[in-house]
Amino acid sequence: MLAKSLLYNVINNRLTSRLLPSIRTVGGQVNLHSDHGGGGNVNTKLDDMEDRPQFPGSRSMWTSKLSFIRSDMYEGIPVFRLMNRDGQMIEPDGDPNLGQEKITKLYRGMTLLNTMDRILYESQRQGRISFYMTSYGEEGTHFGSCAALRDDDLIFGQYREAGVLLWRGYTLDQFMSQCYGNEDDLGKGRQMPVHYGSKELNFVTISSTLATQMPQAVGAAYCLKQQGAGRIVACYFGEGASSEGDAHAALNFAATLDCPIIFFCRNNGYAISTPTREQYRGDGIAGRGPGYGIPTLRVDGNDTLAVYVATAAARQICIEESKPVLIEAMTYRIGHHSTSDDSTAYRSVDEVRYWHQKDHPISRLRQYMELRGWWNEEQEKNWKEETKRQVMQAFVSAEKRLKPHVSEMFKDVYDEMTPALKEQYEELNEHLKAYGEHYPLKNFKGMDSS
Repeated sequence: MLAKSLLYNVINNRLTSRLLPSIRTVGGQVNLHSDHGGGGNVNTKLDDMEDRPQFPGSRSMWTSKLSFIRSDMYEGIPVFRLMNRDGQMIEPDGDPNLGQEKITKLYRGMTLLNTMDRILYESQRQGRISFYMTSYGEEGTHFGSCAALRDDDLIFGQYREAGVLLWRGYTLDQFMSQCYGNEDDLGKGRQMPVHYGSKELNFVTISSTLATQMPQAVGAAYCLKQQGAGRIVACYFGEGASSEGDAHAALNFAATLDCPIIFFCRNNGYAISTPTREQYRGDGIAGRGPGYGIPTLRVDGNDTLAVYVATAAARQICIEESKPVLIEAMTYRIGHHSTSDDSTAYRSVDEVRYWHQKDHPISRLRQYMELRGWWNEEQEKNWKEETKRQVMQAFVSAEKRLKPHVSEMFKDVYDEMTPALKEQYEELNEHLKAYGEHYPLKNFKGMDSS
């Protein structure tokens, strides 16, 4: 192609005779002859001239056609699913056959989370806790993914993955204690509500700052790779977080270092108040995966079974090939972003109602169970009452407990308090001695307003 192009250009006087005075074709070869500097005869076979480019970092073919790659030139990455919206399997042999016990555990977990969300959301509205975030509509992404992981796989969450912890055994008492910041809170009251963490359950404590968990997760995955322990890292994030620079750094490092990590993106349609149409122009988040050289899959996040199968397959790639995998779970945030948000300002009530009524992951999984005779209306009624009882019991108990001692603010950053921290702690004690009557010290463990 290149030889033919050269000939065409010469014929049309686009190469001057000074640079290329003569071209002769001899025995299937192009003989370029020049009398100007560094000259001599250059014999190049047509086949050699049509070889693939050898530029480092590129896997391309030559082309003489000027054409820009545009996102609207090709179909978007398909969405993998196993069930339709009525809980029916699309392909008879597509059912992962997880069994009644596991499916029931998934369903009970999703509905228990839903009940806890309702009660804690209302408690914030009543001023009993300072902040809360629900998972309405995204329960399938939590439970479907974490059920496919090993319990010793390390998880880095964003802030809407409470279901992952619930599946692993984080108790209602622990959820409530964290949201109330009481003396039984594993974080000792230092974090705002929903910023959970559990060393025992291999769940790294949540940080509010978007995407900071992503490069940290890659570092952890690289460490697990060096240990050869057969463990992986699962890193959750939203499509809004993917616009942060940390997301790019994490994906690129994971790809070039061959880290065993699953990047699990919950694309729920809105990054707080920013819809996806304003968040990016390409084919979602999955469209970026091939550019990083990362195996990528887009899955129906409201199909809990499809999420399970996708995550299990991704984990297998991480273990067998020591490569990162990107999963984009397409879902919809039915609730407000948080208690600080009013989503009616940027989307219609009808839109939210549609997703709640037509494509909710909980109702889809329930229909799947009912089709197999594993669940019925009476069980549903009894379980709803039981979840409310369990949540309210933990709620009342957590609300009554004392707050941690104020000294906990100064501990655990260093093995021993530094002189500066000791000085600050002493200053606080002196302040409380002088003005303690102005503070509710009776609500804090081991402190007295007198």
